[in-house]
Amino acid sequence: MGTGVTDPPAVTQLSPKDFKGHVEPDWCVGCGDFGVLRSLQNACAELGLRQHEILTVSGIGCSSNLPGYFNSYGMHTLHGRSLAVATGAQLANHELTVIVTGGDGDGYGIGGNHLTHTARRNVNLTYIVMNNQIYGLTTGQISPTSSVGMKTKSTPFGSVETPLNPLTSAIMNGATFVARGYTGNQKQLTALMKQGIQHEGFALIDIFSPCVTFNHDNDYSFFKPRVKKLEDEDHDSGDWKAACEKAMEWGDTIYTGLFFQNTDPRPLHALEGVLDEGGPLGRRPLGLTKEQSERIIKRMM
Repeated sequence: MGTGVTDPPAVTQLSPKDFKGHVEPDWCVGCGDFGVLRSLQNACAELGLRQHEILTVSGIGCSSNLPGYFNSYGMHTLHGRSLAVATGAQLANHELTVIVTGGDGDGYGIGGNHLTHTARRNVNLTYIVMNNQIYGLTTGQISPTSSVGMKTKSTPFGSVETPLNPLTSAIMNGATFVARGYTGNQKQLTALMKQGIQHEGFALIDIFSPCVTFNHDNDYSFFKPRVKKLEDEDHDSGDWKAACEKAMEWGDTIYTGLFFQNTDPRPLHALEGVLDEGGPLGRRPLGLTKEQSERIIKRMM
């Protein structure tokens, strides 16, 4: 005899193509950002995430167009301000998987101050930076990660500025997961994204994503013979000093992989009692009457 109770429908495993947005990317042919997008689609599918469980946030730049090419909730925000917006969203609903995407100019230049404070607060989000060492959207000026001597539209005689090291900066500022990937190795990049998304705390994944149009110094031919995987080394990702030493190597060997991870990260929302108790703020009642809510809305409109 039947009980009258029906089994819930089986959850269908999503594939990478289910995370494909409705807009086709307009990046230059050969741009490394295509590899980042594909790896992110692979990572979310392999983790069994659903589109409505994910929020992608970006700033301004070629790479910051990614939320439009990815099937999830998304926000294209202001130049350098993606981490601030993402922090607000994550604290309002810490059950969301929040992924921030951008470039080295957006994230390490104008957004450098937000990187510092998001790292020290250990906000539970994943920051994916497509580091092409150039300003691509504005057609080729030096960025914070451009090499000394690099000749660009803004430095015709060669840059005299010391480049920023995003990995050591993030580690020193309190990030609890710091990794570097390369679009020429999508298998490793997908694995790093999966680890970063699963990490409870602030995860930075800096990615070499060559700009084939405006940066001919650091192209695929530059990285291919130099990039070496940390997985092949006897590297302890729990040792922040060793992580910084590996991150500072730049020459015949440039490492990719997981540099540092704190296994007891204690993200911000778990430390703040009002956020950790009673579920996400975004799902709680406002504590206002209907009349009070209407007055506030009317005053703001």
